[in-house]
Amino acid sequence: MTNHFYTCPPTDDLVFQLYGRPVHPEFFEILARRRIARPDYTLDLWITRTGHVMTWKNRQIVLTEVTSAERQLPEWGQLLEHQLRGQRCDMLGGVPGLNYQVSFQVERLSPEQFLTVHYEILADGGKAGLLHAFAGSPRLALSPVATIQIEGRAGGLSLATYHTFPDECAVVKTQSLIERC
Repeated sequence: MTNHFYTCPPTDDLVFQLYGRPVHPEFFEILARRRIARPDYTLDLWITRTGHVMTWKNRQIVLTEVTSAERQLPEWGQLLEHQLRGQRCDMLGGVPGLNYQVSFQVERLSPEQFLTVHYEILADGGKAGLLHAFAGSPRLALSPVATIQIEGRAGGLSLATYHTFPDECAVVKTQSLIERC
Protein backbone atom coordinates (compact mmCIF):
# COMPACT_ATOMS: atom_id res chain seq x y z
CA MET A 1 0.00 0.00 0.00
CA THR A 2 1.40 3.40 -1.02
CA ASN A 3 0.98 6.42 1.25
CA HIS A 4 0.24 9.69 -0.52
CA PHE A 5 1.03 12.28 2.11
CA TYR A 6 0.67 15.96 1.27
CA THR A 7 3.91 17.88 1.60
CA CYS A 8 3.82 21.68 1.71
CA PRO A 9 6.19 23.52 -0.57
CA PRO A 10 8.73 25.61 1.34
CA THR A 11 7.38 29.11 2.03
CA ASP A 12 10.49 30.49 0.28
CA ASP A 13 9.13 29.04 -3.00
CA LEU A 14 5.83 30.95 -2.82
CA VAL A 15 5.05 33.83 -5.16
CA PHE A 16 2.21 36.37 -5.16
CA GLN A 17 0.94 37.38 -8.62
CA LEU A 18 -1.89 39.57 -9.84
CA TYR A 19 -3.23 39.29 -13.37
CA GLY A 20 -5.60 41.52 -15.33
CA ARG A 21 -7.24 38.45 -16.84
CA PRO A 22 -8.40 34.96 -15.84
CA VAL A 23 -5.75 32.26 -15.41
CA HIS A 24 -6.73 28.86 -16.78
CA PRO A 25 -7.51 26.22 -14.13
CA GLU A 26 -5.29 23.64 -15.88
CA PHE A 27 -2.29 25.36 -14.26
CA PHE A 28 -3.47 24.31 -10.79
CA GLU A 29 -4.54 21.31 -8.79
CA ILE A 30 -7.76 22.74 -7.33
CA LEU A 31 -8.68 21.14 -4.00
CA ALA A 32 -11.65 23.31 -3.00
CA ARG A 33 -13.69 25.89 -4.88
CA ARG A 34 -16.52 28.31 -4.41
CA ARG A 35 -18.26 30.82 -6.70
CA ILE A 36 -20.05 33.89 -5.40
CA ALA A 37 -22.25 35.73 -7.90
CA ARG A 38 -23.60 39.18 -7.11
CA PRO A 39 -25.43 41.56 -9.45
CA ASP A 40 -22.29 43.68 -9.96
CA TYR A 41 -19.47 41.08 -9.79
CA THR A 42 -18.53 37.39 -9.71
CA LEU A 43 -15.87 35.97 -7.41
CA ASP A 44 -14.26 32.57 -7.96
CA LEU A 45 -12.23 31.15 -5.06
CA TRP A 46 -9.90 28.17 -5.39
CA ILE A 47 -7.68 26.59 -2.80
CA THR A 48 -4.90 24.86 -4.69
CA ARG A 49 -2.21 22.39 -3.76
CA THR A 50 0.34 25.21 -3.28
CA GLY A 51 -1.79 28.28 -2.44
CA HIS A 52 -4.93 29.98 -3.69
CA VAL A 53 -6.49 31.67 -6.71
CA MET A 54 -9.15 34.38 -6.50
CA THR A 55 -10.75 35.79 -9.65
CA TRP A 56 -12.95 38.88 -9.34
CA LYS A 57 -14.75 40.14 -12.42
CA ASN A 58 -17.37 42.66 -13.37
CA ARG A 59 -18.51 43.78 -16.82
CA GLN A 60 -15.29 45.67 -17.60
CA ILE A 61 -12.51 44.31 -15.38
CA VAL A 62 -11.01 40.95 -14.42
CA LEU A 63 -8.47 40.59 -11.60
CA THR A 64 -6.91 37.24 -10.72
CA GLU A 65 -4.82 36.94 -7.56
CA VAL A 66 -2.55 33.91 -7.25
CA THR A 67 -0.34 32.69 -4.43
CA SER A 68 1.49 29.63 -5.58
CA ALA A 69 4.73 27.71 -5.88
CA GLU A 70 3.90 26.97 -9.52
CA ARG A 71 6.68 28.20 -11.81
CA GLN A 72 5.06 27.74 -15.22
CA LEU A 73 2.42 30.45 -14.93
CA PRO A 74 2.17 32.78 -17.90
CA GLU A 75 3.61 36.31 -17.80
CA TRP A 76 1.00 37.67 -20.20
CA GLY A 77 -1.44 39.94 -18.36
CA GLN A 78 0.60 39.97 -15.14
CA LEU A 79 0.21 43.24 -13.24
CA LEU A 80 2.11 42.50 -9.99
CA GLU A 81 4.58 39.84 -8.84
CA HIS A 82 6.35 39.45 -5.48
CA GLN A 83 8.14 36.69 -3.63
CA LEU A 84 6.16 35.87 -0.48
CA ARG A 85 8.77 36.80 2.08
CA GLY A 86 8.46 38.92 5.18
CA GLN A 87 5.73 41.53 4.97
CA ARG A 88 4.72 43.70 2.02
CA CYS A 89 1.92 45.94 0.77
CA ASP A 90 1.13 46.96 -2.80
CA MET A 91 -1.64 48.53 -4.81
CA LEU A 92 -2.75 48.57 -8.39
CA GLY A 93 -3.10 51.95 -10.01
CA GLY A 94 -4.51 53.07 -13.31
CA VAL A 95 -7.67 50.96 -13.32
CA PRO A 96 -10.60 53.34 -13.92
CA GLY A 97 -13.31 52.94 -11.30
CA LEU A 98 -11.43 50.38 -9.20
CA ASN A 99 -9.03 50.37 -6.27
CA TYR A 100 -7.09 47.17 -5.49
CA GLN A 101 -4.77 46.85 -2.49
CA VAL A 102 -2.99 43.82 -1.09
CA SER A 103 -0.81 43.08 1.90
CA PHE A 104 0.84 39.80 2.71
CA GLN A 105 2.99 38.38 5.42
CA VAL A 106 4.90 35.19 6.15
CA GLU A 107 4.79 34.85 9.93
CA ARG A 108 7.06 32.38 11.71
CA LEU A 109 5.84 31.36 15.16
CA SER A 110 6.97 29.31 18.11
CA PRO A 111 5.49 25.76 18.05
CA GLU A 112 3.04 26.69 20.84
CA GLN A 113 1.89 29.89 19.08
CA PHE A 114 1.61 28.03 15.78
CA LEU A 115 -0.68 25.37 17.30
CA THR A 116 -2.96 28.05 18.75
CA VAL A 117 -3.19 29.95 15.45
CA HIS A 118 -3.62 26.74 13.44
CA TYR A 119 -6.58 25.59 15.54
CA GLU A 120 -8.15 29.08 15.46
CA ILE A 121 -7.98 29.01 11.66
CA LEU A 122 -9.61 25.57 11.63
CA ALA A 123 -12.38 26.74 13.97
CA ASP A 124 -13.15 30.00 12.15
CA GLY A 125 -12.02 29.30 8.59
CA GLY A 126 -15.18 27.94 7.03
CA LYS A 127 -17.62 30.43 8.55
CA ALA A 128 -17.24 33.20 5.98
CA GLY A 129 -15.66 31.69 2.90
CA LEU A 130 -13.79 28.53 2.01
CA LEU A 131 -11.70 26.12 4.10
CA HIS A 132 -9.56 23.14 3.13
CA ALA A 133 -7.78 20.87 5.62
CA PHE A 134 -5.17 18.85 3.78
CA ALA A 135 -5.46 15.13 4.40
CA GLY A 136 -2.83 12.49 4.74
CA SER A 137 -0.11 13.61 7.09
CA PRO A 138 2.10 11.06 8.76
CA ARG A 139 0.73 9.75 12.02
CA LEU A 140 0.57 12.38 14.77
CA ALA A 141 1.76 15.15 12.44
CA LEU A 142 -0.27 18.30 11.93
CA SER A 143 -1.85 18.69 8.48
CA PRO A 144 -1.74 22.05 6.68
CA VAL A 145 -4.87 24.18 6.48
CA ALA A 146 -5.89 26.85 3.95
CA THR A 147 -8.79 29.26 4.19
CA ILE A 148 -10.19 32.21 2.25
CA GLN A 149 -12.44 34.52 4.24
CA ILE A 150 -14.72 37.05 2.56
CA GLU A 151 -16.21 40.22 3.96
CA GLY A 152 -18.53 42.37 1.89
CA ARG A 153 -18.46 46.09 2.51
CA ALA A 154 -20.21 49.06 0.98
CA GLY A 155 -18.78 49.46 -2.51
CA GLY A 156 -16.24 46.71 -2.13
CA LEU A 157 -14.94 43.44 -0.86
CA SER A 158 -12.25 42.37 1.59
CA LEU A 159 -10.59 38.94 1.24
CA ALA A 160 -8.24 37.36 3.77
CA THR A 161 -6.35 34.11 3.25
CA TYR A 162 -4.44 31.98 5.73
CA HIS A 163 -2.21 29.05 4.80
CA THR A 164 -0.47 27.05 7.54
CA PHE A 165 2.91 25.37 7.07
CA PRO A 166 3.33 23.01 10.05
CA ASP A 167 6.87 21.90 9.16
CA GLU A 168 8.05 25.53 9.35
CA CYS A 169 5.62 26.73 12.09
CA ALA A 170 4.69 29.42 9.56
CA VAL A 171 1.45 31.08 8.51
CA VAL A 172 1.15 32.87 5.17
CA LYS A 173 -1.48 35.61 5.32
CA THR A 174 -2.83 37.82 2.58
CA GLN A 175 -5.42 40.54 2.74
CA SER A 176 -6.90 42.05 -0.41
CA LEU A 177 -9.27 44.95 -0.79
CA ILE A 178 -11.27 45.58 -3.96
CA GLU A 179 -13.26 48.81 -3.99
CA ARG A 180 -15.23 50.56 -6.65
CA CYS A 181 -14.38 54.25 -6.75
